[in-house]
Amino acid sequence: MLGFTAERISMATPVPVLRLPKGPDPNSRGFDPRSPRFIALCPTSISTSTASETDADQLQKEQRARSVLRESFLRCLISMTNKKVQFHMYEKVKVEATFGASDIDVLNFQVSDLQTPIGVQKEALIRCQDVISYSFDV
Repeated sequence: MLGFTAERISMATPVPVLRLPKGPDPNSRGFDPRSPRFIALCPTSISTSTASETDADQLQKEQRARSVLRESFLRCLISMTNKKVQFHMYEKVKVEATFGASDIDVLNFQVSDLQTPIGVQKEALIRCQDVISYSFDV
C-alpha cells in the first residue's frame, strides 16, 4: 500500500495574461478583413467596393493609425498592472482599485481592493461599458 501525505505546496502567484485576438487561422499573420467579426469590430470609413489608388492609400493610412492607437492602448493597459487606478463612472461615481488585467475583448477589468462608496471589495470585475474614464500615476 502506497502512503500519501498531504503537504502544503506553495504556488507561485499567477501572472495576468493579456491576450490579443487570434487571426482567422493558425498560420495567419493578421485578420481577414472580409470576416464578419473584423467588419463588426473595425468598421472603416472607406468603401472597399470602389477601391481606387487614392482609396487604397487612405485605407492604408487609416489602418496604420488604428494599429498605432491599438498598440498605445495595449501598452497603457500593461503599464497599469499592479497600480492604483481611479475609475470615473456614470452617476459621478469614483472608485479606486489595484488594476490586475483585462479580458481579451476589453469588456471587463479585473481589479483588487476595489474601494467603493459603500465599502471595499477584495476582488472584482468592472464592466468597461460602465467606465467613462480612468487615470493612474505613472
